[in-house]
Amino acid sequence: MKITVQSIHFTADQKLLDFIQRKVDKLETFYDHIISGEVYLKLENVKDEANKITEIKLTLPGNQIFAKEKCKTFEEATDLVVEGLRQQIEKHKTKKAIAAEAAKKAVLLPAEDDF
Repeated sequence: MKITVQSIHFTADQKLLDFIQRKVDKLETFYDHIISGEVYLKLENVKDEANKITEIKLTLPGNQIFAKEKCKTFEEATDLVVEGLRQQIEKHKTKKAIAAEAAKKAVLLPAEDDF
């Protein structure tokens, strides 16, 4: 999967970029049809310690999913965002499976009526 990382208002070091790449790559174990991902790292200018924001947008066939978290560290925010995306992927897969099953039944029902 192709991932682009944009750090806004700072320069991200290679260690952070590698961490994000590893975490996002793990999402492919749940759904291998992910087309691409965009990661945005932002520093918010506030006095609060939790001023680091991680946003990830994944492009799936026919759909996009998005998650955003604000924490004290980018690593912690990335962990939370990846977990949120994992849950969204599971939901997406369930909806696809239900739709496929309904389509399969719709195709089979008229054939059964002919007998």
